Amino acid sequence: MSLENIRPDGWRGRIGVIVPPSNTVNETEFNRLKPDGVTFHFTRSPLHPNPAGDDFAEMMRDLDRACGDLTSCAVDLVAYGCTAGSMACPADRLLGKLREVSGVEGISTAGAILAALEALSVERIAMATPYTEETNAHEAHFLAEHGIEVVAASGLGLNTSLENIQRISRVAPKAVFDHAIAVDRPEAEALLICCTDFNTLDAVEPLEEALGKPVITSNTATLWAALRALGIGDAIPGCGRLLREF
Repeated sequence: MSLENIRPDGWRGRIGVIVPPSNTVNETEFNRLKPDGVTFHFTRSPLHPNPAGDDFAEMMRDLDRACGDLTSCAVDLVAYGCTAGSMACPADRLLGKLREVSGVEGISTAGAILAALEALSVERIAMATPYTEETNAHEAHFLAEHGIEVVAASGLGLNTSLENIQRISRVAPKAVFDHAIAVDRPEAEALLICCTDFNTLDAVEPLEEALGKPVITSNTATLWAALRALGIGDAIPGCGRLLREF
C-alpha cells in the first residue's frame, strides 16, 4: 500500500472541546459523527453552580487552564461544550476568553443553539432537558432574551448532585425519546433537547419522523457550528435536518 496520498489525522481541522468533568456523551457523539479529516480533542473544566457570584472570575481561571491544554494540541477552533454554563456566562466574556488564550476562533453551545435555530428560521420551541425546573427557567429566559419563545419545557430533575448528574449520561435513548415526545406542543416549530451529556443522538431522527419538525440537541448544534466555523460543510445523515441540510 502506498503512503504517498495518505494525509495526517485532522488535516481538515482539529477541534478542541471543553466539557464538564462528568461529561461522557459529548466525546462519544462527536466521534461518531466526525467527517473524514476532522479530529476532536477534549479537556475538562469544572462546573460552576453560580458563576456570576464572583463575576465569573473562577470560571475564567478554569478556562485559562483548559484553553492552555488545547493550545498545546494546536487546535484550529475551541468549543465550550456545556449548555447551562454557556448560557450563564455572557458571550463576550466566554468567547473572548477562548480566543484570548487559545489564539483561535471560539464557539459555545449556547451560541450554537441560537445559530442553529436561526438557520432553521425557528422562533418558537419546545424544550426537553434532564434538568430541574429552575435550570429550565434560566435557559428559557436566556432564549427569550435572544428572541426564542419556549412554549413548553420539561426536565428530569437530575442536576441536583454529582450522583444524579452522573445519571444523565445513562438515560437511554428510548427514555429521551419519550421525554421529548411528551414535552412537544403543536405550536412549537422545533424541539430542542438540552445538555451535552444527554444521550440524544439516536433519538433525533425518530423524533423528527414522529413530530414532523426539526429536532436540535446541544451536541448536534455544537458540532454543526464547529464544523461550519472551519468551513467544513459536509452533510451528515442520520442525526437530524440541521446536520443533513445546513
